Amino acid sequence: MNIRDAATSDAEAICVIYNQHVRNTIVTFEEVDVTPTDMQTRIANIAAAFPWLIVERDGKCAGYAYAAKWQDRSAYRHSVLTTIYLDEAARRQGVGTALYLTLLEKLRTRAIHTALGGISLPNAASVALHEKCGFKKVAHFDQVGVKFGRWIDGYWQLML
Repeated sequence: MNIRDAATSDAEAICVIYNQHVRNTIVTFEEVDVTPTDMQTRIANIAAAFPWLIVERDGKCAGYAYAAKWQDRSAYRHSVLTTIYLDEAARRQGVGTALYLTLLEKLRTRAIHTALGGISLPNAASVALHEKCGFKKVAHFDQVGVKFGRWIDGYWQLML
């Protein structure tokens, strides 16, 4: 397993993982596949300010995690929203934990004070990962999104 910084050239591999979640799960509120060109823009914009990491297994992208600005107001500058997505074949093998802990360590070396994880509920695997990494549930935003005809909610936090 190799964890490294993402590059815009990773966009297609990231889209393969992410778009499976867009089409088949509630873990993202997006409902339309993201193109590699759009993902390149996202990677470039986010990685300019925050870590965006890739985990590789056998030379292939098995997942990714990144941090992004929590809110635009300046008082929120020490808070980030963290995100992680794994390929189905990489789940329940410690890959996500290693990747997420690496992301959190990178955030600790910066002036980041709070990491927030938006978890679309129900999602026992994501709750378990976040809590294993030290996050605690701090809010429950009822019915903040709708996907596949059902309402979705949740939020977790880790003080760095």
